[in-house]
Amino acid sequence: MTHRAKLFGALGLGACFVALTLRASADLPPEEVGQVLRLPDTVSDHWLWVPDRVFRHSILLDGDSGKMLGAVDSGAQITPKPPLWARTRNEIFNVDTIYSRGHRGERHDYVVIYDSRTLAVKGEVEIPPKAAETSTGIALVGLLDGERFVAVLNQSPGASVSVIDVETRRVVAEVQTAGCAAVFPAGPTRFGMLCGDGTAITVHLKDTGELDRIARSAPFFDAVADPITEKGVRDGSTWWFASFGGLLHQVDFGGENPAATAPWPLFTDAELNDEWRIGGAQHLAYHRGTKRLYSVVHQGGPGSHKDPGTEIWVYDVPARNKIDVISAPNLIAAFLGPQAGFDAQGTLGKILNFLVPNSGVHSIAVTQDDQPLLFMRHGDLGAVGVVDAMSGEHLRDIEETGLSGVLLVVP
Repeated sequence: MTHRAKLFGALGLGACFVALTLRASADLPPEEVGQVLRLPDTVSDHWLWVPDRVFRHSILLDGDSGKMLGAVDSGAQITPKPPLWARTRNEIFNVDTIYSRGHRGERHDYVVIYDSRTLAVKGEVEIPPKAAETSTGIALVGLLDGERFVAVLNQSPGASVSVIDVETRRVVAEVQTAGCAAVFPAGPTRFGMLCGDGTAITVHLKDTGELDRIARSAPFFDAVADPITEKGVRDGSTWWFASFGGLLHQVDFGGENPAATAPWPLFTDAELNDEWRIGGAQHLAYHRGTKRLYSVVHQGGPGSHKDPGTEIWVYDVPARNKIDVISAPNLIAAFLGPQAGFDAQGTLGKILNFLVPNSGVHSIAVTQDDQPLLFMRHGDLGAVGVVDAMSGEHLRDIEETGLSGVLLVVP
């Protein structure tokens, strides 16, 4: 039985359980409408964007209270691209795609500019209508350090990157990057990309945003025998990428050419024999202050790299060893509770989570403060688990975060 079939079976069991045990929900108080609120000028370390591919928007949540703070639209895309928060400019940049006939017709792509305090649209820049799309939305756009340039990956089907100057609100360059994809910011005028021949490139821009030069690394991975994923995590100009076989590659885009160091294994031989693997969609998170790497893992055979995991393994990156294991919370009750009218944190929710197998999580993201939170999400369950990133304690679940999607974005 496939994982998806197991999941739907579990959901069916949960729905039957709820129907048999719950009375009709009490009347709800009338909803207050017409309120216009304003976000604080200071962005909280514990805020979180949760894009949803069904509702075509990204909602902003408070990880401490679980409350929704606002939302931005995302147009007709496979999945919303991550909103890019420019703190010094008090602006948010979001890449939208629209068609003149809904899902067909003439296509237009835009970088939409929002006021980050009111979430009101304050402008837009039309860009070449070929922004790349994937089911995850990971590494398709990037806000370069300095918050002046936005880089948007194109695919038409050839690869290129549009560079948008958000100060002058215009496209200043389209960089041809044949054979290379994804956008990994590494400075005010520099970003990295991964290439199909096992190399990486650094795209150096001029101060105006126009192309200066492209520099290439030596080959450092085998794209056929053991490819690496684009789900990288960052510390300054250094990025880490995991391979399907469980090797962690380090690439520094800070120099003239990208510099890769020898990879090290995330799994011991015994763990590999037990078929432990990386998995999910956004399977890595990194806390810069403690140099901790978080990785979603599962047990499965070849080709199971998209499967969710019920464990998150924690690594000390400088020491290159595993230091902890965190259990992913079961999000079934948090997803079904609001639909069925019961408290997911109450007795019935606990019983449901006990009866229904844990489906695991596809995605994780960690905040960068001194008391970091680790957010977790399953691609088919509209709830987010919140865990203390240092102790592994399950703090709370955030309910009603959407219907489908895997991306998690800490502003």
